[in-house]
Amino acid sequence: MGAFISFVVIAIIVLLVLSSCIRIVPQAQALVVERLGAYLDTWSVGVHFKVPFIDRVAKRVILKEQVVDFAPQPVITKDNVTMKIDTVVFFQITDPKLFAYGVENPIMAIENLTATTLRNIIGDLELDQTLTSRETINTKMRSALDVATDPWGIKVNRVELKNIIPPAAIQDAMEKQMKAERERREVILRAEGEKTSAILVAEGKKASAILEAEGEKASAILHAEAEKEKRIREGEGQAEAMLKIQQANADGIRFLKEAGADSAVLQIKSLEAFAKAADGKATKIIIPSEIQGIAGLVKSLVEVGEKDDNAGVK
Repeated sequence: MGAFISFVVIAIIVLLVLSSCIRIVPQAQALVVERLGAYLDTWSVGVHFKVPFIDRVAKRVILKEQVVDFAPQPVITKDNVTMKIDTVVFFQITDPKLFAYGVENPIMAIENLTATTLRNIIGDLELDQTLTSRETINTKMRSALDVATDPWGIKVNRVELKNIIPPAAIQDAMEKQMKAERERREVILRAEGEKTSAILVAEGKKASAILEAEGEKASAILHAEAEKEKRIREGEGQAEAMLKIQQANADGIRFLKEAGADSAVLQIKSLEAFAKAADGKATKIIIPSEIQGIAGLVKSLVEVGEKDDNAGVK
């Protein structure tokens, strides 16, 4: 019975030892293995076996990108302004062997290297340049850190300045400057608005005056055109009336000739034509001598003379 128990105990111990020799490496991790204290191999993803009591896992390394947020570091600018800047470093382990044996404490090494590099870069910049050149500072720091950490099996992907904290007096001065700048912009915008409004009002008045002048001009042109048209129509009417009168006289004379009227009748008609020509406006009518001896001429002349305001007739 005692032998059986001993056998069971030995079997359990053997199973525990064998199970401890089996290593399963998950995704995005690597194991640095040593044999008798010396580097043996780097195990990647999968199942691995080690020799018991001889091989050991020296370090487990995470291959995913990691983020480290360092505490604010005091730095001095070129114009002797002391401020605090905290940085965020994104890095990834590319060589587990170098990471395990390159430096004792890689994170502390990166932090100190970040602080010294940041001081060197900010020391060449003034305060205003520091506040407006974050992208430039990030690029310079990433390049410097990437070169310095390459022997440690670390690749620095990017570096970001998380916060830039100037002294309280500088912050107060900056706030006052920003307030003054905003007030100046407000005054400029208000003046520009008033200027634009005045310009628009003047342009509106100018356009109104131009339209009014054009309207008056158009009205005068239309009135002149109407007067011209009226005079043309009146002239055409008078010409047409005169033409009809002449046509009627010509028709009357032609009728008398066709009827065989003697010279006395024609002479009397001529007198009537003279009277119509006078139209009550002539004061004297000169009668040709050829028609003075007609028998009823005196009576006609008297009637014509009475119509012409008792004017004398020769």
